[in-house]
Amino acid sequence: MSNQRSRQLFTLLLVFGALVFGMVLAGGIDITTPSVGAPDQREAEPIAAATAGYAGLPNFAELVEKVGPAVVSIEARAFERAERRGRDPFEFFFPRRRSPREDGQEFRSDSGGSGFIISEDGLVVTNNHVVDKADELLVHLGDETFEAEIVGVDPATDLALLRIDPGRPLPYLALGDSEALRVGEWVMAVGSPLGLTDTVTVGVVSAKDRRINITSDTSFENFIQTDAAINFGNSGGPLIDLSGRVVGINTAINFGSENIGFAVPVDTLQQILPQLRDSGRVRRGYLGIGVDDLDQEAAEAFGVDSTEGVMVVNVQPDLPADRAGIKHGDILLEVDGHRIENTRDLIDHVSSRGPDATVELKVYRDGETFGIEVELAERPSDQEEEADEPDERRGGIEWLGLRYQDLSSGVRSMHSLPDDVEGIWITAVSPRSPLYDDGIRTDSVINIITEVNGREVSSVAEFERAVEAARSGSRLRIYVRRFARGREGQPLWAFPSVP
Repeated sequence: MSNQRSRQLFTLLLVFGALVFGMVLAGGIDITTPSVGAPDQREAEPIAAATAGYAGLPNFAELVEKVGPAVVSIEARAFERAERRGRDPFEFFFPRRRSPREDGQEFRSDSGGSGFIISEDGLVVTNNHVVDKADELLVHLGDETFEAEIVGVDPATDLALLRIDPGRPLPYLALGDSEALRVGEWVMAVGSPLGLTDTVTVGVVSAKDRRINITSDTSFENFIQTDAAINFGNSGGPLIDLSGRVVGINTAINFGSENIGFAVPVDTLQQILPQLRDSGRVRRGYLGIGVDDLDQEAAEAFGVDSTEGVMVVNVQPDLPADRAGIKHGDILLEVDGHRIENTRDLIDHVSSRGPDATVELKVYRDGETFGIEVELAERPSDQEEEADEPDERRGGIEWLGLRYQDLSSGVRSMHSLPDDVEGIWITAVSPRSPLYDDGIRTDSVINIITEVNGREVSSVAEFERAVEAARSGSRLRIYVRRFARGREGQPLWAFPSVP
């Protein structure tokens, strides 16, 4: 009897222990949904942060509730009148089948995108390509629709500023800090992809400072890459961090892959916003040079101690840098007392100063460091660099992996080369050549070596003497001018190591 009572007592204790363990486990993994109160926010204040969600993950649902009221969809309408193109071959069978384009009547094409409100008085940010060439713009905010006017556009950064007038204060998004954004942080994209309004996708920052060559001036490209899904119609919508602040403006997608999208950093918007709002366009300072970052090879070749600074690749004639005495091959170390770590430091600073301002550059040239003052011009709004193409005695250096020849009058004429181009024409580049990795190809570009180690070369003989004079283990400084389809492109520096 006592054995039976002992077994019953043991069973009760076992059940009680299991219940206690289950309660502890449930509390530990946060099975119950945390209670989140309604945000206490005045309508005209910027959107604030969301709280934590399940098991420490972000509460994206609350973030959407706070951000959504300030995100809009944009409808762009363009009207054209087409010329009659001839009789419709199906008109005999379908007499009522008529195309306004063929009748010479006006027709309308519609496109769209996304945007977001940045002030209670109705300023809306979107992409320039969303509103470009539009005759009418409609902004849809929830169930309401407003006509919009363009306040300003900047094709160089693909940004545009619109205004709507709802007659009341609007909720708006606060602008964050994209410089402080770290790779791997959570972000959320909101917009109207493929016409599906109020669509939300989430992901992380995949990379920063991407250049993808889609804007009218790639000097200003420094996109945020994200795996938050971005599709057609997301353009102009906000990329949001977990504090509810805008860190980017969704702009582009990669057609050949999944989950690779790009956003303009919000810092870029903040730099140009005053000019867009006040004057409708952006005026930037301009030196008139092409620059490239210093890598270890270039630093060794130029004899500088570190990779900080930028090297001048080309100087455009009769522009500020040329008039001030800047030369290709110069290393720019500082601008107005600020260290230049890469090309973006220089471009952003000079652009922000505006035209007619004066900047002081710290320059390294042939072992000496000195200062040069440059009065800036205005950066052209749509830069297209002029160019041209390549010529005869032939030669080759096996370790360089190159074949080349003198510039003959026939080659010069065939490729419309300007008279001031002197050098040797690279006719073939081996895939094993050290210049191949520097981007020198001969498929559609004419490459002309004009300088080796600071010495101008105008013939095969001069080029080969300059190469032979270099000591073993040093690096050559080879300057290459490049031409394609009658226009000159960006020159290149190559720094092969001499065996």
